[in-house]
Amino acid sequence: MTRTGGLPEGASIGRLRRRSIRAVAGRAGALSRAEPWYRWAGMTAYGAFAAFVVVGAAIRLPGHEPLAIAAAAAALGAGVAVFAARRGPVLAWGAVAAGAVAVLGHGRSSSVGWFAVTVVGFWCALVASRREAVVFWAGSLLVFGTEWIWVQHDPGWAAWIAGGTLATVGGLLTRHQLRLVEELRAAQAGLAERARTDERNRIARELHDVIAHSLTISLLHVASARMAVRYDPAGAVRALEEAERLGRESLREVRATVGLLRVEGDGSAEGVAPPLPGVAELPTLVQGFRSAGADVAFRVRGDLGTLPATTGLTVYRIVQEALTNAAKHAPGAEVAVDLAVTDTGVELTVDSAGPPGSGSGSGAGSMRERAEALGGRFSAGPGGRGWQVRASLPVAGDRAAEAAT
Repeated sequence: MTRTGGLPEGASIGRLRRRSIRAVAGRAGALSRAEPWYRWAGMTAYGAFAAFVVVGAAIRLPGHEPLAIAAAAAALGAGVAVFAARRGPVLAWGAVAAGAVAVLGHGRSSSVGWFAVTVVGFWCALVASRREAVVFWAGSLLVFGTEWIWVQHDPGWAAWIAGGTLATVGGLLTRHQLRLVEELRAAQAGLAERARTDERNRIARELHDVIAHSLTISLLHVASARMAVRYDPAGAVRALEEAERLGRESLREVRATVGLLRVEGDGSAEGVAPPLPGVAELPTLVQGFRSAGADVAFRVRGDLGTLPATTGLTVYRIVQEALTNAAKHAPGAEVAVDLAVTDTGVELTVDSAGPPGSGSGSGAGSMRERAEALGGRFSAGPGGRGWQVRASLPVAGDRAAEAAT
């Protein structure tokens, strides 16, 4: 018999499962300025900024028309670079805009135009780096503090210090929430891709088990028919009929597996396939191998009817794959299937007298994935009378899950 390897897809799934959600979402930080919210938020913020600049210019205009107009034009132009540009030195343009607003404010804490500085501070905290946001906040505090402490001693500047601080903190908090949303979106996309990959691997396992079993047994029947066609035509006909029956059965199982994905618009599946096999079909499976000439001994201890459907399908597929490998790699060798069912688990042993060989395939990997998906253990290798497959599956958790549903 051959020692078979795992599916390449299974290896990739293992790596994906070990990847944390934060690692999947680590690329989300670069998405901020590509999101649709950026354009609309920038337009809204620039509108508020421009409104405060215009009001500040109107207050400053009487007696200082040229200076007020020039400062307002400089503030509005720098504001375009701050709020609309997707790339560029936000801090530098923000400093230019704030400087122009300071000219309009003319050292008076009562000027509404100072609100434009808090808007710029909020935007820097939202889209620029944290370092740039802190630098702009510190610069605004320096301006307000200088006016308050060393120039006018006007307590009104304390309100602008508090307003600038709150605007910066609010921008940082909003930025944090937006980043969390982006990370969750990236993580959701990663989980959806993982679910699609898991589903593809599950279907691949089902198709592999069905087709490999059917082809192996059919080939044994065809080989028997070829040898018996001259001396026992009736036996050859029976072997060919059995091969045809197995082919039709395999086709039905393939349709059953693929048909699970095709649902009509009214919610009813088109050509609903019969349920997937379980432990109740094990005697029929073993008899099929025996009719093809395989020497298979089958022993059951315990009540198979107590097994959950998921565990029954896993046991069936492992026995099917193990017998298929035995028939393919050690034809004619004796195979003993021992299945023990207890209240807490299932112990399955498939012992073949065939000598171990070498080769590659996906059978052992598929069986291991099935067992580990239920929290069980699996091993395949030299042992017993030649090559031994062992699986230990817990069933208590499956029973609890089925009872909950």
